[in-house]
Amino acid sequence: RFWYFMKKLNKAKRSGGELLAVNELYDRRPTQVKNYGVWLRYQSRTNTHNMYKEFRDVTINGAVSKLYAEMAGRHRAQPGSIQIINTAVLKASECKRDHVTEMHNSNLKFPVVRKVPVCNKKLRTTFKAKRPNTFVH
Repeated sequence: RFWYFMKKLNKAKRSGGELLAVNELYDRRPTQVKNYGVWLRYQSRTNTHNMYKEFRDVTINGAVSKLYAEMAGRHRAQPGSIQIINTAVLKASECKRDHVTEMHNSNLKFPVVRKVPVCNKKLRTTFKAKRPNTFVH
């Protein structure tokens, strides 16, 4: 699809160009959550639209995967009709979208998930006389 987009964007054809290398870019710190901004263009059923979207993820590949999933869900856009123009790592002050900025609070708290402990298979029954203890220290 590279030459297909190059022909549409520039006056460049496959016969007049050569691919020298295809390199996948890896993130320097894939354990730290970052804010990503993505500028894109996509072809809808009626027209071409430009868009800017923000995502929070640990890698750029994860953010682009979220982008494709969101575009398919919200806009029914197929991956072939989406062209990513630019991506950038954003600072917290540069973020515009509410679903990204609400995660910037340093006092953010999440509910404690209480898991039912796994019981030995021999001791399992369908019905118990007492409720399970879900409190974990």
